[in-house]
Amino acid sequence: MNVSFDPPPTRPALNPAKFRDPAITARGEKRARVALKALATLWVNTGTLCNLSCQNCYIESSPKNDRLAYFRAGDLRAYLDEIAALGWPTTEIGFTGGEPFMSPDILPMLADALERGHRAIVLTNAMKPMTKRRAGLLELARRHGERLTIRVSLDHYAAPLHEQERGPRTYAPTLEGLVWLARNGFRVHVAGRHFGTENEDELRGGYARLFAGHAIPIDAQDPVQLVLFPEMDETVDVPEITEACWGILRLSPDSVMCASSRMVVRRKGAERPAVVACTLLPYDPQFELGHTLAEAAGSVALNHPHCARFCVLGGAKCSAG
Repeated sequence: MNVSFDPPPTRPALNPAKFRDPAITARGEKRARVALKALATLWVNTGTLCNLSCQNCYIESSPKNDRLAYFRAGDLRAYLDEIAALGWPTTEIGFTGGEPFMSPDILPMLADALERGHRAIVLTNAMKPMTKRRAGLLELARRHGERLTIRVSLDHYAAPLHEQERGPRTYAPTLEGLVWLARNGFRVHVAGRHFGTENEDELRGGYARLFAGHAIPIDAQDPVQLVLFPEMDETVDVPEITEACWGILRLSPDSVMCASSRMVVRRKGAERPAVVACTLLPYDPQFELGHTLAEAAGSVALNHPHCARFCVLGGAKCSAG
């Protein structure tokens, strides 16, 4: 598929006065906060090691980045036990990375979550780390079927832009992994990106043609089956979100990801895992909320460019539903 695109326009740099005070914006207005309404999704960061070094990875995953260590089955078991003890209505356990299929405990963790009745979603590039787990994945799909979703990161429907982000010779193996999942009856979703070169209708149309050509049962018009994430560059200017913005934008704080989810991580060398506000902010200490889910049940100040660009203005979520 030969496709050419104009580069996106240059955007202004972030005003350094912004996102400095968790309570007040640069203009002196009250910063928006989001309360945890209910923990619908618990995200597990399986570790920051990845088989790829992508150009704009928000978590800087790579074959060498081990700032977040492998999350272990015992770590997750403790949090699943806590959810059960608290009686929280957590329906979904999500697995992200890094590349989750590099984790030595990914299949036992998936099995534990699914056997307790949760849905599970795994975010993957569908390359060699996943294909090495084919037998185990097929067994999980046989036992748990529709409650397991595999979301494949295919940044664009054509190779040039995908490989601009992920590196040379990455498009074909990812597409091959996606096709294998579809042909073997897995519930599959795809995550793409807005690169600023096409509008959403053009993007979804391109993916629709790709899916149809490979018999991949994804509705490209469904924003859950094909989620298109905004680009996340924290050096680019974006408005701060104030309390008044909820009314101006006609949005509810409950629509933002941190109203319904938290992520657990194990930092390299740490004695215990930690709970952070969301999948996008694993390193910033202001978003570390404690070691237990109960400790992490408070509100979150939207004091980061990702909060504005991705969650509020971009309307994006990482969950499967």
